[in-house]
Amino acid sequence: MFRAILDFFYPRTCVICDRRLATTERSVCAGCLSALPRILYKGGEEHGRIEKLFWGRVPIERATCGLRYDIEEVRLLVHTFKYFSQPQVAVDIAEILADELSATDFFEGIDAIVPMPLHSKRLRKRGYNQCDYIARGLQRVTHLPIIKNALRRLRNNPSQTHLTMLQREENVKDLFQVVRPELLENKHILLVDDVMTTGSTLLSAMQELQNIPNIHLSVFTIAYAGMVKPELV
Repeated sequence: MFRAILDFFYPRTCVICDRRLATTERSVCAGCLSALPRILYKGGEEHGRIEKLFWGRVPIERATCGLRYDIEEVRLLVHTFKYFSQPQVAVDIAEILADELSATDFFEGIDAIVPMPLHSKRLRKRGYNQCDYIARGLQRVTHLPIIKNALRRLRNNPSQTHLTMLQREENVKDLFQVVRPELLENKHILLVDDVMTTGSTLLSAMQELQNIPNIHLSVFTIAYAGMVKPELV
C-alpha cells in the first residue's frame, strides 16, 4: 500500500524505456527485463568462457555473470547505477539475477559476499561503491553476510578501456591488499563486481585472497563484456 501511494505522487520509470513502472516492478519494467540477454549458469558458451578465464591461474569454485554486456540496454543499465548516481538500480538488478540463480546450486556452500573495493579517491568522487549495492541485492535473496573491510584497493589505477589483455594485467598487478584475513579464513566467499571483461581485476584480487588459510573463491558480476569492443566497456 505504501509503495502504491508513493508511486502515485512520485512515479518511478523504467531506466531502459522510461515507461512508468508498476508497483511490483523494480527499476526495469517487465517487458525490458524479459528481453535482457541472460548468461545461463552452466548453460552455454559464455558461461564456459567466463570460468576458463581463471583456470590454471587461481583456484576457483564457480564463476558466472548475469547479463551480456554487448547489448545496448545492458550497458545503459550498468552505466545508470555506476555513473549516474542511481545505485538502487544495482540492488534491484542483483536481486532479480540472484533470485534466478537461486534455482541452481550456485550459492550452495558460500559463506559470505565480498564486494570489490574502490580506491578512496574514486569512492569520494562517485560517492558510493556500486559493488556494495550489488552485494546488497544478492544478500536480499541469499541472506549471506557482506564483508567489506577485509580487502583494500591500493591504487586508483587508470581505466582498463583501450588496454590489451596483457596491459590490463599489468595495470592491476599488486592492486589489492588483504587487511583483515581473519574475517575470511576458512570461508567460501563470493567476490562481486559490476562488469567482467578479461577478468584481470578480479584475478588480481583473487591472487591476493588465495593466500588466506583455507579460503574458497567464487565470482559473480552483473555483466560479461568479453565479446564487446573495448571502447564500449
